[in-house]
Amino acid sequence: MNLSRRDFGKVALTALPLTALAKSKMIDSRIHGVEIGAQSYSFRDMSLDAAIDAMKTIGLGECELFQGHVEPRGQNLHEWRMATPLDFFTGIRKKFDQAGIQLLAYNLSFNDGFSDEEIDRGFQMARALGVDLITASSTLTAVKRVAPVAEKYKIRVAMHGHDNTKDPNQFATPESFAAAMALTPLFWVNLDIGHFTAAGYDPVAYIQEHHDRIAVLHIKDRKKDHGANLPLGEGETPIKAVLQLLKSKKYPIPANIEYEYGKPGMDTVAEVRKCFEYCKRALA
Repeated sequence: MNLSRRDFGKVALTALPLTALAKSKMIDSRIHGVEIGAQSYSFRDMSLDAAIDAMKTIGLGECELFQGHVEPRGQNLHEWRMATPLDFFTGIRKKFDQAGIQLLAYNLSFNDGFSDEEIDRGFQMARALGVDLITASSTLTAVKRVAPVAEKYKIRVAMHGHDNTKDPNQFATPESFAAAMALTPLFWVNLDIGHFTAAGYDPVAYIQEHHDRIAVLHIKDRKKDHGANLPLGEGETPIKAVLQLLKSKKYPIPANIEYEYGKPGMDTVAEVRKCFEYCKRALA
């Protein structure tokens, strides 16, 4: 199996609801050809409807949907995942279509506690959402069970890394990403350039080497040596160099803002707008 980005795009198009095919006006948040969007985790203090409204207000036209905006709190999630009708997810897709926002991916983090049935159901959810990509903060042991299901549904899974380089079961190092990608061509990388920098690696060099297997970037700023999350431009993550690389090389990799430095009382919409403006200046 050797599937290109174009192949995956064709698969995604056939999965879209009719409302998506019929939509006439989408928000264009490309800056000099680079798609700037948002991980909806950035709006984790809001409901899904409020998060969609915020993205529309800011002018962000692409979204990676955080599972926390979909799954209920205080319930047995195993039971909820298995019992919730797939029409529920189709309805979520319609909300994004009506707002003019492209739904890029569903962020569902398969972990070792997921049953095989839950893993399969996760791909059904993604299909109902009309996406060809799941992003996941997962483990190497969990994704070994995910691989055959990804092949069953022909849906990519992009591994999201953090900076825990001491646990070999976590995604943080280039070697951990390589171990996953060796399992199936449907395993890609969701490179969080802030976490990758904090873990001691160079995101620019990694993107240059592996751009054909990177599905999406997360844009955030951190200090090296496991430093804190900071407003864009105040850390040591080479955000401008990464965005300029996407621009100059025309790599078709969406760059999603993941606002994570916030503290209680901060205005989420204002801070994400600042992040978007920073990206615009970095791509000037």
